[in-house]
Amino acid sequence: MSLDALVQRLRESRGFRHKTDIAEVVASLSERLPGGVAALGQAVAVGDDCAAITDRDGYLLFAIEGLVSDFVEAMPWFAGYSSVMVNVSDIYAMGGRPLAVVDALWSDGSARARDMLAGIAAASSAYGVPVVGGHSNTRSAQPQLAVSIIGRACRLLSSFNARAGDRLVMAVDLRGRFEDPYPFWNASVGAPAERLRADLELLPMLAESGLCDAAKDISMAGALGTSLMLLECSGVGARIDLDAIPCPDGVDFERWLSAFPSFGFVLSVRKPQVETVLARFRERGLACAAIGTVDASHEVVVTQNDHAALLWNFANSPFIGAPSNQAANAPAADAPHKEPA
Repeated sequence: MSLDALVQRLRESRGFRHKTDIAEVVASLSERLPGGVAALGQAVAVGDDCAAITDRDGYLLFAIEGLVSDFVEAMPWFAGYSSVMVNVSDIYAMGGRPLAVVDALWSDGSARARDMLAGIAAASSAYGVPVVGGHSNTRSAQPQLAVSIIGRACRLLSSFNARAGDRLVMAVDLRGRFEDPYPFWNASVGAPAERLRADLELLPMLAESGLCDAAKDISMAGALGTSLMLLECSGVGARIDLDAIPCPDGVDFERWLSAFPSFGFVLSVRKPQVETVLARFRERGLACAAIGTVDASHEVVVTQNDHAALLWNFANSPFIGAPSNQAANAPAADAPHKEPA
């Protein structure tokens, strides 16, 4: 497999293209807001997994996820389950704990709506996050689904805190399977609820103990696309070793690079804390490895079998258009909880 050809296919993948579309949305929103998106008064800039609003002795976290329509139509139950699962992951990726979700669904009849709601209920039970309201329309031309979540954090993990010299760390649950034909790695459905919740509890523990202050959950853009988002937000670059990426046995590696795992995170960790962070995940049976080094460039280079290829140059092209100049204003791991960015 040619590394250059692999990089080109990743750039053209659906996951990458969905993320690059964000840049136009952010720019359009910024044009229409007095002072732009940087003037919204959040604890972190636009581009993180959740909006973070300074509140009392911590942060209120707020996020929303919309599901792609073909997925909702083909797999309504799993789409419902995933809608809660991905929102829960967003909250934990910020070092928080979820409080509640609300849903908005449209369906072409009540049968598909029942399937979506059954999936939502199953995930609500598995992750211990109540559904407290929502909106429904069962007379739509096609099914659509979006779910929103609120949570709370004492200390934040943020996409804006990666620093040159950090190690990029990937943590993922390999105990799963692909939900064909989609790139969704399902390590959640059927797993013990207690284990799912305890695994996720690692993220706020890392934040609150000061072991890490920068993370992002692995999304539709896969491990590499997620790394790009984190690095762009922080205004840095990296060199990523593809040979170091944890991968399930017997799974096509290129497909795995575009996988959306039910438990998967990329973290940027200070070098002295790397071994401790790796041990925390491994103690719970989760795969975890240092996969790269953050540097001061604005380029992301991937290496494999002694070959190297440029994955992205932020100076030439934004990935999600995150306002990386806000990186210095993100709350540090040792910042007082009440102090806004």
